[in-house]
Amino acid sequence: MRRIRLPRILITAPSSGTGKTLITCGLLQAMANRNKKVCAFKSGPDYIDPMFHRQVLGIPSYNLDTFLASEEEVKRVMADHGDGMDMALIEGVMGYYDGLGGVSDEASTYQVGRTTGTPALLVIDGKGQSLSMAAVVGGMAHFRKDSRIKGVLLNRTKKSMYQVMAEAIEAETGVPVLGYVPEDSALTLESRHLGLVMPEEIADLKERINAFSRLLEETVDMDRLIEIAAGAEDIEPCCAKRTCCEKEENRKIRPYEGLKIAVARDEAFCFIYEDNIELLGSMGADITWFSPLHDEKLPDGIDGLLLYGGYPELHGRELSANRSMRKSVADAIKRGIPCMAECGGFIYLHHEFEDSDGVLREGAGVTEGRAFRTERLTRFGYINIESEERGFLTSDDSTEPVHAHEFHYYDSTSNGGSCIARKPKGKRSWRCIHQEGNLLAGFPHFYYRGCPQLAENFLKRCRKEAEKRMNDD
Repeated sequence: MRRIRLPRILITAPSSGTGKTLITCGLLQAMANRNKKVCAFKSGPDYIDPMFHRQVLGIPSYNLDTFLASEEEVKRVMADHGDGMDMALIEGVMGYYDGLGGVSDEASTYQVGRTTGTPALLVIDGKGQSLSMAAVVGGMAHFRKDSRIKGVLLNRTKKSMYQVMAEAIEAETGVPVLGYVPEDSALTLESRHLGLVMPEEIADLKERINAFSRLLEETVDMDRLIEIAAGAEDIEPCCAKRTCCEKEENRKIRPYEGLKIAVARDEAFCFIYEDNIELLGSMGADITWFSPLHDEKLPDGIDGLLLYGGYPELHGRELSANRSMRKSVADAIKRGIPCMAECGGFIYLHHEFEDSDGVLREGAGVTEGRAFRTERLTRFGYINIESEERGFLTSDDSTEPVHAHEFHYYDSTSNGGSCIARKPKGKRSWRCIHQEGNLLAGFPHFYYRGCPQLAENFLKRCRKEAEKRMNDD
């Protein structure tokens, strides 16, 4: 068993909206400015926050999700991407203990911290409260015996108030206060309905993060924070690679060597788990990026097609106007090129979809029906997907449910009915997903490290179709 030493700290809060992303980015920049080799992770299934981490560091940020993957796999993710780093920061999701169904700490940031043995820094919004902050800190720190909360950071707090409250909080709770962030309208990140805006939409983001990191050096005890991070437990996954030890030889074979997989990536299609792409690459796939917005057609000679999520509704006019690309996508799928499309990619495949202004736009014309905007989150959160037929989501010896998640304001007149989605807590369920021939399309998002059979089945189909075309030629 391999032990990996990785100093690290988890940035969490009692609730959403407390400034975790900006503070995480500022701390990442501050550590980079200290010439530390630093990496970042995001607790939970969010796509956007890791984009901000990547903008700061210039390297991918990875998700740690104890619902979408097993606890052992989560430790392997951290081992894979943290080995050799001087430090790692994990940005939490929602409130620290908020998990499945709102009544459990399963799949919460707390569970990620417990699973990975990571100490936590609790961010408290100091706006409009004083001694009540001590009650919040005490409650959060002692709600679970192993809370791992080792420090507090006061956000939106004046220096004079910090000097008073730090002493009071430490006296009442025994948890050290490491610093504060003053309230400043410049220290905010804009949001939209799926979370923060894209990093590329903030023209001066790098300058703002750099200025913020310099401020944090003045208002936060960085040396104490680094000391807390150094107290993190060693990571001990069953092995430091993404497959188990007994499958090491199979992993080296790379059975799908040379398959060319086209993956959409641009302003409209950007919700991509880096681990998904890396897993496909580790199996031998050659990833080729393309843009449904800017390219005229799909890359030549592809064996498979992936359309992940994003914001197609913000670019509806441009996507619809690119007729040659829409035809290229539709023709490829009709020829039998295996395709997986999720959420935004699924919207794009419709005959029609509403853009963000409510204007109907032409899609690729693969999926019957119309995708349309709703006034609230339609279906969101973690789900278990049950497939009623053997296909993309099942393995040779199992039809166990696959863990996935949804988060979208859109709905469809044709959601598909090949599978049943069930909430892990509660009784709600609904039909979803088109699983037709070599096409898998629907709103659910999948994380391949939690369902490797999906990646395997997709590449098997790609290889089969590639061999068929070779024989026909």
